[in-house]
Amino acid sequence: MQAIDEADFVNWIKGGHGHHRRGPLRSFSRIKEHQTRSVREAVGFHCGTPWTKQPRTVTVSEESLRKITNTLALKNEEITNFICSLKQSLDNLEMNSNRVQEDLESEFSSLHTVLDELKENMMTRIKQERASRTYELQSQLSSCSKALESSEELLELANQTLCSSETDGFTQAAKDIKDSVTMAPAFRLSLKAKASDNMSHLMVDFSQEREMLRGIKFLPVPATPEIQMSECQVCDNTVAISWTLPEPDSKIDHYILEHRRTNHEGPPRIREEYPWMVVEGIREMEHTLTGLRFDTRYMTFRVRACNKAVAGEFSEPVTLETHAFLFKLDSGSAHQNLRVEDLNVEWDSSGGKIQDIRKDKNRTNSPLHSPARTALMSPKRAPTARPGRDRFTAESYTVLADTVIDAGQQYWEVRFDKESKAFAVGVALRSLGRFDQLGKSSASWCIHLNNWLQQSLTAKHNNKARTLDCPIPDRIGVYCNYEEGTLSFYNAKTKQLMHTFRTKFQQPIIPAFMVWNGSFSVQTGLQVPSVVQSGQRKNSGTSSSNASLT
Repeated sequence: MQAIDEADFVNWIKGGHGHHRRGPLRSFSRIKEHQTRSVREAVGFHCGTPWTKQPRTVTVSEESLRKITNTLALKNEEITNFICSLKQSLDNLEMNSNRVQEDLESEFSSLHTVLDELKENMMTRIKQERASRTYELQSQLSSCSKALESSEELLELANQTLCSSETDGFTQAAKDIKDSVTMAPAFRLSLKAKASDNMSHLMVDFSQEREMLRGIKFLPVPATPEIQMSECQVCDNTVAISWTLPEPDSKIDHYILEHRRTNHEGPPRIREEYPWMVVEGIREMEHTLTGLRFDTRYMTFRVRACNKAVAGEFSEPVTLETHAFLFKLDSGSAHQNLRVEDLNVEWDSSGGKIQDIRKDKNRTNSPLHSPARTALMSPKRAPTARPGRDRFTAESYTVLADTVIDAGQQYWEVRFDKESKAFAVGVALRSLGRFDQLGKSSASWCIHLNNWLQQSLTAKHNNKARTLDCPIPDRIGVYCNYEEGTLSFYNAKTKQLMHTFRTKFQQPIIPAFMVWNGSFSVQTGLQVPSVVQSGQRKNSGTSSSNASLT
């Protein structure tokens, strides 16, 4: 086919051949004309007029330039950080690759060692078996050879006797041959081999093992566990967590359990107030956390499985409610001689004197102007840190909690200095007067330790007391059932019941504490111990009450 020049083709179109009856040529000419016109317009040729470049004025303010500069600087920093990250990734890749290669070589070396040891043991057994059978067969062969030699000698002697022409000694010779044959070894031998030449019981077939070895692969990522909500338990400030796997996995080495405190129910949020706490090296598919302090409403748990090489994905988080009575001490209500730090309180004899000296520099050290006497003679309300609650004064060395009890069952413990001159723990109404001592009015109930003249432990309410015949514990547990009107005191260590008040609370109550010349610390965030709940059900209606106080 003859080639067509482009100029001839254009002239051919301009010469009228564009009206050829064949449609593609007419379409091509129209498209070509449209494209030519578009190009001319784009480059400035229009109606034969050449295009000239028009100057464009661009105004860039200093502000815009600074923004561009900042943007470029940020982008450069971002790229620089990314480059550093890539370099670090390359370094980590090199390091991790070398590590897994070394591990692989170590594993194969260990496998070769095992195979070599196995081969050596099996070869040793074959050699021992061969040696043992060889000895048995050679011994039997030697015995048979000797017996055959003896038998051939007897046979030759018998033949000679038969062929002998002498008749005088024939009878005696025949008798001797007969006796020799009777005692011949050939007739005492067992003609059954003592050992077999079959060694097939020591043959091996490693076809399955070879297939297993061919199936060796890199360790897979462990499957994701699933926490079983129905199996989880929360009681006695202990949480028991149980989980399962989609299918058994013998490659799993251990599990990692993480837990975090939270005040929000549901899935974990991106930003939480408390960090994840990690428990590693769990071998079973369950774990129990003990000795917890529940200072939040919930705890969130998640777990993942780990084999020797890698850890799997975390399970779906599970949030469990951790109901417990949580409070702090209201330092605004504390007597000025009590130094309150968090949940720790210490009696400070100088606390009130320093404040009084600041108020009145001319005050004397006369007993008439002691803090207690001055407060009794001229009570004056001091500014309070909490609305509706005055600071205790005079001889009421008291401090209240910052949380009232108006429903449910609550429990808390207090550890106190047994050498304190006086100590009390209980509950009180918010209306307890600033001069009122615990147990000496109808607005408070308490257990009181007195070490002033002689040691005594009493239950007090409405200025009535009952001496308790029980050892003084190191810690006292306080149980309150608001609806039932029950207030019980326990030896916190042994959970032995010390005393129970039974009343009807007409208004919310609040934990209350008193100490003089001593100290104490409070532990909150505790659940009601199950043994206490069980004891309350058993002792319902049988424990001591307000009416028994004398």
